[in-house]
Amino acid sequence: MESWECAIAYHNQTKHHFRGYARSLGYLDWATQPDPFRRFDGAPFLPLPRTDEDSSPPYADIYALDRVAPKPVCLQTISEFFYLSLAISAWKEYEGSRWALRCNPSSGNLHPTEGYLVIGPVDGLSDTPSIYHYAPKEHALELRTCFSIEVWKQLVKGLPPLSFFVGLSSITWREAWKYGERAYRYCQQDMGHALAACSISGATLGWRVHLINPMSDVDVAKLLGLDRREQFHEREIEDSEALLAVIPSLSDRPPTLTLSAAAIKQVAAGEWQGQANRLSSSHVHWKLIDAVVESCVKPATEIDDFGSYPVRGGIRSVAPTTSASARQIIRQRRSAVALDGSTAISRDQFYTILSRLMPCSNNVPWTTIGPPATVHLGLFVHRVTGLEPGLYGLVRSPEQEEPLRNAMKPGFAWQRPPGCPTSLPLYLLATGDCTTLAARVSCLQDIAGDGAFSLGMIAEFIKPLQRYGAWFYRRLFWEAGAIGQVLYLEAEAAGIRSTGIGCYFDDPVHDVFGLRGPQYQSMYHFTMGGPVEDSRLTTLSAYGADRAQRGIDPPYP
Repeated sequence: MESWECAIAYHNQTKHHFRGYARSLGYLDWATQPDPFRRFDGAPFLPLPRTDEDSSPPYADIYALDRVAPKPVCLQTISEFFYLSLAISAWKEYEGSRWALRCNPSSGNLHPTEGYLVIGPVDGLSDTPSIYHYAPKEHALELRTCFSIEVWKQLVKGLPPLSFFVGLSSITWREAWKYGERAYRYCQQDMGHALAACSISGATLGWRVHLINPMSDVDVAKLLGLDRREQFHEREIEDSEALLAVIPSLSDRPPTLTLSAAAIKQVAAGEWQGQANRLSSSHVHWKLIDAVVESCVKPATEIDDFGSYPVRGGIRSVAPTTSASARQIIRQRRSAVALDGSTAISRDQFYTILSRLMPCSNNVPWTTIGPPATVHLGLFVHRVTGLEPGLYGLVRSPEQEEPLRNAMKPGFAWQRPPGCPTSLPLYLLATGDCTTLAARVSCLQDIAGDGAFSLGMIAEFIKPLQRYGAWFYRRLFWEAGAIGQVLYLEAEAAGIRSTGIGCYFDDPVHDVFGLRGPQYQSMYHFTMGGPVEDSRLTTLSAYGADRAQRGIDPPYP
């Protein structure tokens, strides 16, 4: 069996159906709930400075990269980068129980994603190039290893001055504890959230963030120290996912997006500090996850394998829906637990939200994720003033419009809705109340029908896996997760709230749109509307004095 066939087999085996759900324990074993915070015991600990001063640009400006002047790379801006991407945004408390929320959302709030910093000398941080693990609970860095300036020059050769790297990894067990075999999907979806969060955080500082596509997972693991298996529990290994080049300038895509294999080898051979903390006292072994992880390991690839996005001037000029700052919108992002079933948004708000999702070469986070665009939207419109309720489709890649028309139900209208911008390829498919239908295919969750609209993210599936290999299975979820992160922020900007829906009945979703066979698959669902707040919960600041007064943490240094 080809590796891409293994990925397809995993996807099929982990589908939810009306007759039953994907395999999991079927209950939550609270005694083995994973620690959501990784630490490296014995690694030097470096708290990052934090300020309540908001010097970020208006939220709308981050979607036009030339509007935000680059800030210098220093300890304060490095801190801000993580504070707006992977940090804790608030704590919730209920009857003595507390849990953290983060800027990057996660399925079940389980947070499988870990972040790393690979950077040259920075005043106040280190006199030598170093690699750090980011600790979100403390908003701090843990030093894992140092290396020579000569090796650093090899790593950044071809990149603009002061560039650095951010690495991302996944701890699959954190999701498998709750979701069983379907957990690998959620880890990759959360990786898309994190990639978009880093891209958008960089944009607030005027920095461009690029996914280093050619790198193999093996090389990323070596660079981040994730191949040192003796420093991790065997069931809590971190799988390398992505390495990002952070470019603190307004230059175009850097001329070189490959790293020296010899330099990576020298870094890996250095002295590494710290032992990964144990997250759970015991584990359930899901062999199917092991198999898909092995099948989807990414090899080194060619730089120009993926083509390029178009430049879309119309997307950059969409009307802003808020005057709030980027920091305010990012830090206030929350997942709705229920929607009120009555709040509507305007047609223009709806078009603005969807316009942010169109991939192009000059807007975040698509400048980071890069082409090809494989994910399209099947929309359930419920309460959008000026639009008829019904099924709609957003085609995010022009090459896919004809194949999608041919693959979907032949009776669909494919009409342009009134007032829709010419730059937005949105189509009315069928009119009618679909609130019950949306909830039914989203695992019977009312929240999918109680919003202004909900959607399923439908990916071109078979052809990309055949063309690029099994590792591209992960990229499908990354693209879907990035779409989700933008939707989260756009909801906040529009004065409503949203939530991702990872539980949906896969094949019944396909039936709604008339999709047959494996050519297209649903990857992620989402809903947006007026939130119903839970008054029983107390909200505490992420790192502030109110948490210290309650004895949760010592005051922030």
